[in-house]
Amino acid sequence: MKATKVSNQIRTLRFHADEMTQQDLATRIGVSRQTVVAIEKAKYSPSLELAFKIARVFEVPLETVFSFEEEQFIAK
Repeated sequence: MKATKVSNQIRTLRFHADEMTQQDLATRIGVSRQTVVAIEKAKYSPSLELAFKIARVFEVPLETVFSFEEEQFIAK
């Protein structure tokens, strides 16, 4: 069985965008700061719509913000 993980570069992109705060990003995409924190920490995977909004804020392709990895693991 495979597990999947969505990782992101939001923190790095915020830094390169004049050190945009989590609150600034949250306001621009219409969510709470806590949601941005959870997405950055990969504790929450955003909807496709929200993922596109994030990419548009930074003016980069979706694949620059998010990456999808499959991990192999053995079921016990």
